[in-house]
Amino acid sequence: MNDRTALELLVAHGPLTRTRLGELTGLSKPTSSQLLTRLEAAGLVRATGTASGRPGPNARLYEIDPAAAHVAALTVDPAGITAAVADITGRVLGRRRVTAPATDPAVAARTTGIVTQVVGDALAAAGLAPGGVHHTVIGMPGALDPRTGELRYAPHLPGWQAPAIRADLAAALGGPVVIENDVNLAAVAERHHGAARGTDDFVLVWADEGVGAAVVLGGRPLRGTTGGAGEIGYMPLPGAPLARGGPDATAAPDGGGGFQRLVGAAAVRELARAHGITAPTAADAVGAALRTPGRGDRVLGELASRLATGLAAVIAVVDPGLVVLSGRTAQAGGERLRELVEAGLAGLALPAPRLRLSAVEGPPILTGALRTALAAARDSVFDTA
Repeated sequence: MNDRTALELLVAHGPLTRTRLGELTGLSKPTSSQLLTRLEAAGLVRATGTASGRPGPNARLYEIDPAAAHVAALTVDPAGITAAVADITGRVLGRRRVTAPATDPAVAARTTGIVTQVVGDALAAAGLAPGGVHHTVIGMPGALDPRTGELRYAPHLPGWQAPAIRADLAAALGGPVVIENDVNLAAVAERHHGAARGTDDFVLVWADEGVGAAVVLGGRPLRGTTGGAGEIGYMPLPGAPLARGGPDATAAPDGGGGFQRLVGAAAVRELARAHGITAPTAADAVGAALRTPGRGDRVLGELASRLATGLAAVIAVVDPGLVVLSGRTAQAGGERLRELVEAGLAGLALPAPRLRLSAVEGPPILTGALRTALAAARDSVFDTA
């Protein structure tokens, strides 16, 4: 227990002297010295210079040995796969992306090989040998069955639904592999680095190419019986065509019916075109609307009304204290869109949670995957019992 406490403090604070580590843990100087000697021998801690500015001899500083373990975080989208490799301290050492269209049958048949390639390229960029990954977390737009770990609600990612995919990837990468819903990972990033920092109960709504939500209760994501909790893209709402035939009836993120057909990327582009604004992406359309008085105001007003309608349904059921808007569409709208959504929510739902924009710097899904991989790796590597 003392070893683990010391290691967590070194992660949180960075390099510490023996004296400061003793103060933070409440351990005596002899016990702190024995602890550091033990951790140094185990390859988990190393000396990293001295602390100056105090009376007497300079005290030696100790830090987590970055080489104690390395992790990989990946995000999968319909166009490709991005991988990042970090050391046990969380410092990203290498990042790579490969183009791998999810609807291409040749890509689906080579999923394991493509993942191995992009992780290997990221390891090479980091100056590390292949197979040097202790733990891997992969985020993708689909739900994982909590009983089997198999991917559900993701017909647009055919290569990832094979029952043996995780075992194959673990064998290829040389360490445990976790596949997780991308919006749940964005919520992990938000809780540790963003607008929901330190908050145990909140809802993150993702408005991007697809639409989804992460419901976090007691610091843990609500998954549901089949893993479908948060799949609000299928949620029937006034003004949206109904989706029939179950989740497999939707062949692409913009197909089907429900909330997706109101605020998904295709719907946002269509809404902008109806008001004379043409843009290649939903985020570009929202950005153009912000710069176009009159027509742009009408686009933003209608989009905010649609978002508020969907959010009201979620809020009425979950009653969260905080709702975070994330994804490229929501981020492109910024505070202007957030304020319009907040105004649109007035009177639609009895609870009135705080509404905030994502405050995560960098790609939130990749950040959440990295955070999850690091937590798992540290649980294993820091276990000195």
